[in-house]
Amino acid sequence: MSQKIMDLVEKTSIKTEIPQFAIGDTVNVHCRIIEGEKERIQVFTGVVIARSGSGTREMFTVRRIVQGEGVERKFPLNSPRIAKVEVVRSAKVRRAKLFFLRDRVGKATRLVERRVEVKKVEGEKKAPKKLRGRAKAKAKKAAEKAAE
Repeated sequence: MSQKIMDLVEKTSIKTEIPQFAIGDTVNVHCRIIEGEKERIQVFTGVVIARSGSGTREMFTVRRIVQGEGVERKFPLNSPRIAKVEVVRSAKVRRAKLFFLRDRVGKATRLVERRVEVKKVEGEKKAPKKLRGRAKAKAKKAAEKAAE
């Protein structure tokens, strides 16, 4: 009985416009910051290294490097302090948590980008293959002969 009541209470505070993002994605988190009577939005850009919880208690951890020092920040996904979350790029990862990035420095922290394939429309011609070396020279000569 009490679980049903909790679910009803939580349902009102769950956000609906949250984008789909996964572990390894680089995201811009727009946070509302209140300073006195003024409110402003500050963007925190970094790689999502963990997600935990479910429902209103769902959290995600974002890591970035600031002046050579690693900075991690945990955000509640359904918090009213978060204005929006934008996915900048996605990465191919094979783990649920990327805590191994904490030990890495510089270029070793890079992740392989996940490419989104676009389906071809029927009748569309394939892009010409990029030629190098002898094949490029042969194609150039053939084009010159055809022009004569």
